[in-house]
Amino acid sequence: ACDAFRRACCPIADRMTEPTDSPLAEPIRYEDEEKYLVRNGHEIRRILQALIERRALVSGCAMPRNHTFPTSIVEVLDDEDAVLIDGSASETINRSIEDATHVTCVSRLDRIHVQFRLQGLVRLHHEGQVAFRADLPETLLRLQRREYYRLQVPVTQPLECAIPQHHPDGETTYERYRVLDISGGGIALAVQAENPTLRPYREFPDCLLYLPDGGPLSLRLMVKSLHSQLNQNGTESWRAGCQFTDLPRGADALIQRYIFRLERQRSARERGAA
Repeated sequence: ACDAFRRACCPIADRMTEPTDSPLAEPIRYEDEEKYLVRNGHEIRRILQALIERRALVSGCAMPRNHTFPTSIVEVLDDEDAVLIDGSASETINRSIEDATHVTCVSRLDRIHVQFRLQGLVRLHHEGQVAFRADLPETLLRLQRREYYRLQVPVTQPLECAIPQHHPDGETTYERYRVLDISGGGIALAVQAENPTLRPYREFPDCLLYLPDGGPLSLRLMVKSLHSQLNQNGTESWRAGCQFTDLPRGADALIQRYIFRLERQRSARERGAA
């Protein structure tokens, strides 16, 4: 949010996106995503232009290294069927983008999940700053389902999830992870180093989600993604995106109530700051 505010208020010469230690939105895979794909070129341009006008922060994921980084859309080049995105103040991140086969971009527009893939990325200088030109995406995923609205969990109000580890001697222990964000469909967990236990598509029954004001909520999680993120100090952190695959009766209402309460508290803080 600070980066977005800085870009809104500062001159273009200071536009390059800074690395961040904050959790970034991550790409999602949705089994019915075909229904939500936008293919019309005019509509895709309109959505991208709206992201520019709203000064929306975009999370990029450079493949195949899975490096996530903050960026923004600078311009839609109608004459070239191309877009420009911000470079980074970090040369390490710029090299990762330059070497990528493609970059998956994730943002939100009016609380709607927007996701698209950029290919053919070429590094250049735009108005004195590093930028990347990419082909206009052929499709754009626009998910309007509320369950995919992810809410970042405040560091001042930590939330934890415990994942069971079953040992050969029959003993079961639990490893606790900090929850970075939460939605009606799943959670993202902070992983200190790449953890071989949390492999994509591995499923964990009997996980414990420690919602406040109540006992732990027992549920089943499937790891959907494991992404590295370059921090401002040059270190790497990892985040595991997990999907709820089996929620007990009433759990969905408890999770939505928690999200609503966090959202209400955040709105109150923003009104107070204003």
